[in-house]
Amino acid sequence: MIKARSTQPLPPPAPAGVSLLELLDLEAVDRDLYRGNVVFDEPFALFGGQVAAQALMAAGRTVGPDRTPHSMHGYFLRAGDSGRPTVFRVERDRDGRSYSARRVVALQDGEVIFSMSASFHVAEDGRDLQASPVPDAPPPDTLPTGTMPRLASFEARQPQQPYPEASWPTRFWARCTADLGDDPLLHTAALTYLSDVLSGLAPLRDESWTPMSSLDHAVWFHRPVRLDDWVLLDLVPHTTGGGRGWYTGTVSSADGVLRASLTQEQLYRQRRTPQEKRISE
Repeated sequence: MIKARSTQPLPPPAPAGVSLLELLDLEAVDRDLYRGNVVFDEPFALFGGQVAAQALMAAGRTVGPDRTPHSMHGYFLRAGDSGRPTVFRVERDRDGRSYSARRVVALQDGEVIFSMSASFHVAEDGRDLQASPVPDAPPPDTLPTGTMPRLASFEARQPQQPYPEASWPTRFWARCTADLGDDPLLHTAALTYLSDVLSGLAPLRDESWTPMSSLDHAVWFHRPVRLDDWVLLDLVPHTTGGGRGWYTGTVSSADGVLRASLTQEQLYRQRRTPQEKRISE
């Protein structure tokens, strides 16, 4: 089951009554201008995976159907508000014979809360190699059912953990329960949504130091992926310093194929005592 240790607060739950398909169904306001209109009340900042997935959907609406995302790089600049619509403005940097480059900014109240660069590629044949095996995990159907914090339309299974003392799991199976159809863009956006759900810095969290807000996030889509099938996420911490921490991750399908890779940098700072919080306020 995806949960925190009993000594730590539980991660926020998924928004009630909201589906992933609704979140990714953007309104076309004008050429290269889109808006996410689904809003809901929650006592947390807008989930980063949501705004990143919506930005990728907006960028994908401006390229031909033969081009699918192969990478995205995003920066979280301000805390967003789940109770407000988000506007996405797309810049068409380049359309070549095989690749298209796009930049997207997400805005609320006239301010940029997230920026993203994404690249799209026409499918082509190539030598298909995988240097390392996927992480070891039993099949998801043999594991107990869990829940995913903050994620609409997802279910999870948790295998044995490589860091059993971590506050949250760093290795887990996940699958979208919504009907995503056969649109590759929708599946890659769903993967982007999922990729920001839990921190790979959880094993480095203790009573004094903790990962906080995400700073930047990148995903490389190596091969086609279906998010209505099970995928295994494995997050690995690497380093902390200077108030930041960095981890990487892999996304593999149940047949043992590496489908995507990701990396993220987060704030990593000392916890403030209740007295320090009162003074700062």
